[in-house]
Amino acid sequence: MLKSTQKGMPDASEKYRPYPQINIPDRTWPSKTITKAPIWCSVDLRDGNQSLVNPMGHDRKARMFQLLLEMGFKEIEIGFPSASQTDFDFARWCVEQGNVPDDVSLQVLVQCRPELITRTFEALEGANKPIIHFYNSTSELQRRVVFGKDVHGIKQIAVDAAKMIIDMATKAGGGYRFEYSPESFTGTELDVALDICNAVIAEIKPTPDNKLILNLPSTVEMATPNIYADQIEWMCRNIDKRDSVIISLHPHNDRGTGIAATELGLMAGADRVEGTLFGNGERTGNVDVVTMALNMYTQGIDPELDCSQIERIKAVYEYSNEMTIPERHPYVGELVYTAFSGSHQDAINKGMKAIKKANSPVWEVPYLPIDPQDVGRSYEAIIRINSQSGKGGIAYILQEDYGINLPRNLQVEFREEIQRITDEEGVELPAKRIYDSFIERYVEQPKARLKFVDHHTYPDTAVKGLRVVAAEITDGGETKRIEGKGTGPIDGFVDALSTYLGFEISVQDYSEHSLQHGSNAAAIAYVELNHPGGKLFGAGINKNIVTASLEAIISAANRVLEARASK
Repeated sequence: MLKSTQKGMPDASEKYRPYPQINIPDRTWPSKTITKAPIWCSVDLRDGNQSLVNPMGHDRKARMFQLLLEMGFKEIEIGFPSASQTDFDFARWCVEQGNVPDDVSLQVLVQCRPELITRTFEALEGANKPIIHFYNSTSELQRRVVFGKDVHGIKQIAVDAAKMIIDMATKAGGGYRFEYSPESFTGTELDVALDICNAVIAEIKPTPDNKLILNLPSTVEMATPNIYADQIEWMCRNIDKRDSVIISLHPHNDRGTGIAATELGLMAGADRVEGTLFGNGERTGNVDVVTMALNMYTQGIDPELDCSQIERIKAVYEYSNEMTIPERHPYVGELVYTAFSGSHQDAINKGMKAIKKANSPVWEVPYLPIDPQDVGRSYEAIIRINSQSGKGGIAYILQEDYGINLPRNLQVEFREEIQRITDEEGVELPAKRIYDSFIERYVEQPKARLKFVDHHTYPDTAVKGLRVVAAEITDGGETKRIEGKGTGPIDGFVDALSTYLGFEISVQDYSEHSLQHGSNAAAIAYVELNHPGGKLFGAGINKNIVTASLEAIISAANRVLEARASK
């Protein structure tokens, strides 16, 4: 419970009041779904820029502007040219040197003040179908505390600005588009917001062919997303000339639900979204356009923004904003396609195998709502190993990175070794460390007692169908010749080794596969040996599959000897 810092005062929570519900019992948005992308407008160069510790200079702005064009934004708010010379100069650069495609509208922000409106038109001279975005704050709190005006006074500010803007656009030869924002809409009584917006519509006189953008911002996120959706649906139902108005959303993220509020707002009838890449903006930020676009993508909707090179988008964003995207940020964070949990790794491993086998265009992999390759990421870091990881993750890494397809029982056995290392070191193990550990433990065994050297076989003259296996091994560096009988090289070599060691061993499981394609491919063999104390695996790698198999038997035998010596 939060306590008041002042003696004798009630609990801190009593300072606050719940946001009132919207009286719209026949709301329709809960049964709607998003079926197409909205009109996107990037406000990175305005809302995003104004919230930076070090606002962008020209180079950083130009890099961001070019990225936004490449991603496919058709409307880009490039600044507040009447607020500073820097913004004015950048607006002129965009118009004169920005190579803006004909289907892209430059948008600029301006308060409803005559001298600022005049300066804004100067900044846009020569632009193709630019958007004049004018606004004034309308909330009850700001009317009372900031401006000291009643509703009529606030409405008059908006109407006067609309009149001036229309007059200046006409004198400039036309070709302008217009956007009005009742700033702090979510803190404005709905009937007041409607009255002011309708008064602006009456002045602008939009038509179905030349629509007014009516932006309804959640300037401060004040309530749950469903209430924002109710507000949007109520406005869509009641606004004048709905067929001549584009309803735009401009959500912030103060409650951490900006994306949810925007998605519900679209379901409630909105047509357009203003936001920033990865949600940069004042306080907790604007709505995250990239996350929203990729959310749509995972539902089979073309977001009409190119997010296929997410690493480049991230790099430009971080350069221009001098900010770092968190590791867990949706879709783009370093770790969002990565699993450390053993159960997650196992499910992903099986899912990746299943999707390859099915050869289906439908993406269905547990814990991965999007194919990383669709956004320019690789599969290399899907699974990473730490003390929480399981056999499936280790098996996936060895298979994907090194072509080693461990039998299931070997996965279980090797996982114990990796668990020991991660517990001792307390760190994540890179793929090469896991591979090196496998090779040292099961293949090379530098401290092992036995080494395989060579072998040859010939028919047993005494028993038809059997073959004699004569093999050369070293034991502690000393060369030994051993001999046994069996139906083939593996069977005969195990018989020879059992006789030499003085205890019974037998093959419980055997498998092999090539490590590369082509005639010169090396093969890896896996052998699980039964011995008096249990079962243990060995592995061998050789271009000759029989040699690889016998090396695997020696490997397993060395591990048996090690286990017996430790008792």
